[in-house]
Amino acid sequence: MSNQQIDGHTFLDPKQILKDNGLVVGMNIADFGCGGGYFVIPAAQIVGDQGTVFGVDVLKDSLSSLASKAKIFNLSNIVPVWANVEIYGASRGIHDNKLDMVLLVQLLSQTDKIDEVFKEVDRTLVHDDGKVLVIDWKTNKFILGPNKKLLDKQDIIAAAKKFRLILDREFSPGSYHFGLVFRRV
Repeated sequence: MSNQQIDGHTFLDPKQILKDNGLVVGMNIADFGCGGGYFVIPAAQIVGDQGTVFGVDVLKDSLSSLASKAKIFNLSNIVPVWANVEIYGASRGIHDNKLDMVLLVQLLSQTDKIDEVFKEVDRTLVHDDGKVLVIDWKTNKFILGPNKKLLDKQDIIAAAKKFRLILDREFSPGSYHFGLVFRRV
């Protein structure tokens, strides 16, 4: 799987993004809206057998693809979870206060229920030192990305704050995306 576009520009480099944002061996994390596992596979490689990566998606086909990739890469620390993260408690496979980090990669631009997503993040995130990594589209003026009005960073920051998450820092994951790291207050 390549992270290069035809013109040679890097789209996203999940492994580097995760390492740069503090993912280490032994952590328990989830990727909400994981799709086929673009971030899950490198996350599982980083956290190793001492950690767990929950790939959460509402589409069963995506989770089936994720399970196949986990077998191909011989990763036994990936747990596919079929759930709609817009519904509080729907990701039943993840216990309360279990996760060290939650990934929201290109998810918030696809929902009108940002508060509900953060409510589920709040339920699953550990009380101390929990992080939320948000990566989303900068613009929809390109062929890439959703065909709708995108969330402003300030809207995401305000929504996170309702759930005791404060902006720790911003970063640039690539040409078409912005990155925000929140931490538990």
